[in-house]
Amino acid sequence: MIAKLTGVLDHTGPEGAVIDVGGVGYLVFASTRTLGQLPPPGDATRLLIETHVREDHIHLYGFIDAAERDWFRLLTTVQGVGARVALAILSAVAPSDLTLAIVAQDKVTLARADGVGPKLAARIVNELRDKVGGLALAATNAAAPAPATNEPGVTGDAVSALVNLGYRRAEAFGAVAAASRRLGGDAKVDALIRAGLQELAQSTAEVRA
Repeated sequence: MIAKLTGVLDHTGPEGAVIDVGGVGYLVFASTRTLGQLPPPGDATRLLIETHVREDHIHLYGFIDAAERDWFRLLTTVQGVGARVALAILSAVAPSDLTLAIVAQDKVTLARADGVGPKLAARIVNELRDKVGGLALAATNAAAPAPATNEPGVTGDAVSALVNLGYRRAEAFGAVAAASRRLGGDAKVDALIRAGLQELAQSTAEVRA
């Protein structure tokens, strides 16, 4: 099984790239995120590889980093998510945003990917939420979970309020999680909402800077 390819980029296409390794060209399917980070043709490159062997073909799927490869593996454990759909999801949503989207049950974000309708998005969220729950802290740059004394209902109400103001659920979830860590476990809903809005405003300012 091929786990990595190191060679020269021959060319890229809409669905993948050809990597020349010792004069042999390997067709590697990849997300637009990975394809966008490849060097110009003729330059050296390296991709992590998942090899899928079927009766009628052998397909190679390439990833620019381990995070994207691991998400590909996880997504393809969901019924109805094949390799192509998994790549479409990774093309539409970055790995860090996927963690937040699933933990926050943000089906709309997942449905942005080609081939993912509302039912499949709901299935992905339901099947993967428990598996990725522990990754949510890393996705929001958290050093520790929010204090246990903060009631889930309070956090949920604050997230819902931000969603009603027009923010995506994943964004709202991340902002409220950060606000909860900063304010402590006894924070009230109105305080979490205000602090969450401050977190969102700060994130927007950093992006524009």
